[in-house]
Amino acid sequence: MKIIIIGAGPGGYETALVAAKRGVEVVLIEAGPVGGTCLNEGCIPTKSFCKNAVVLDSLHEAETFGVTGLSYGFDFGAVTARKNAVVEQLRGGVEGLLGHKNITLVRGKASFKDAHTVVVTSPAVPTELPTVISSETEGRVEKSEYTADYIIIATGSVSASLPIPGADLPGILTSKEILDITEVPDRLCIIGGGVIGLEFASIFKSFGSEVTVLEYFKEILPRFDSDLSKRLKQSLGKRGIEICTQAQVTGIEILRCAQDDTTYRVSFTRKGKEETVEADKVLMAVGRKANVDSLNLADVGIEFTPRGIVVDDKTMQTNIPHIYAVGDINGRMMLAHAATFQGIVALDHIMGVENQIDLSVMPAAVFTTPEAACVGMTEEECKEAGVPIKSLKSFFRANGKAVTMGETDGFCKLIVAVESGRILGCHLYGPHASDIVQEACALITRKATLKEFETIIHTHPTLTEVLQSAVHG
Repeated sequence: MKIIIIGAGPGGYETALVAAKRGVEVVLIEAGPVGGTCLNEGCIPTKSFCKNAVVLDSLHEAETFGVTGLSYGFDFGAVTARKNAVVEQLRGGVEGLLGHKNITLVRGKASFKDAHTVVVTSPAVPTELPTVISSETEGRVEKSEYTADYIIIATGSVSASLPIPGADLPGILTSKEILDITEVPDRLCIIGGGVIGLEFASIFKSFGSEVTVLEYFKEILPRFDSDLSKRLKQSLGKRGIEICTQAQVTGIEILRCAQDDTTYRVSFTRKGKEETVEADKVLMAVGRKANVDSLNLADVGIEFTPRGIVVDDKTMQTNIPHIYAVGDINGRMMLAHAATFQGIVALDHIMGVENQIDLSVMPAAVFTTPEAACVGMTEEECKEAGVPIKSLKSFFRANGKAVTMGETDGFCKLIVAVESGRILGCHLYGPHASDIVQEACALITRKATLKEFETIIHTHPTLTEVLQSAVHG
């Protein structure tokens, strides 16, 4: 059996590794560095920045813990150098894993010739290509064709932008470009109060920027539980981050432009009033869109929409049975771990392996300060579905470990079905929320009930007792 996988992000390279270990011959095609958006310009570099932000925040609060007379500087160049080193280390690790004898890594841009054939345009001739059926050289560009029994598309997503005047001005940043700026802006305006926008808001506030976030919807994190969104907005506001919700951005213009000194003005309407904010840098963080443009999908007959390739939710199959689409490209849930597990679901379906993965139970985290995380259904979703529920809450201010850490801001909210007693959702914000949510994820995946949760003993004192407190509350 041969499989072509287009894209070496988490959905692509993880699937390739599993397939190779099962004895499947894999051609993995990637136009950029391996690891995709997550490793190179998303999850990993931003978490490197997050660590720097945490260290700075700890230094600011040092006197609380008896550290006095502290003096320190902040070298943003060293911050970005460390971020780059982390990315390079992990990328090297992935490349090493992809050296498996059953994997042929092809560098180049892929597009469909027909439903079984993929054309790869690359700047150099790949070596050891047992699955090449033809190739031709056009100047310095090599075009090669590959065929396989099955094809998995995992080309990810690209940053989206608002169709407003000034969105394409030089210097307007996306989540990719902001990782490579050379100095911390005095004033940063972030368009979008979703996960990406809020993480950068939290990071650059810690780095010393004056941060303004403009969010179109009534609350930040529109897809999260509204209780969590409201509380997190208050917490970020207390840190000095200005968050303007119900703000419709209408345009961006350059007020002043000098060498290494540009000032932007962002215009927006809020509750019928015209308002503006000035900034030294503007980050466009209004989400991401499926990377479908270069694949030649229409000519092959693969069904897709602006949101992404249409797939079967249970198998990741497209309308062409031997072609699958996983990760951001299908627009179902744009998370690295979602891509990884969708890839395993697709591979298992190809190989006739039964799996127990429940893709509807997908945890998510926001690495702000404090962190936020969730898994399962929100209270609003339960109401829309007509499911009677009860909501159980506890607060970090009553958690012994959180008090000793000096991080008491936050809460835990469990959603429980009244009739069955099953745990349907968990929503947290507070210290290490991204880690704590995993316990709830495991229980929801196994369809655990509240009574079963009550029997689980938690170590004292730990932050996870916030779950125990909610259960017994």
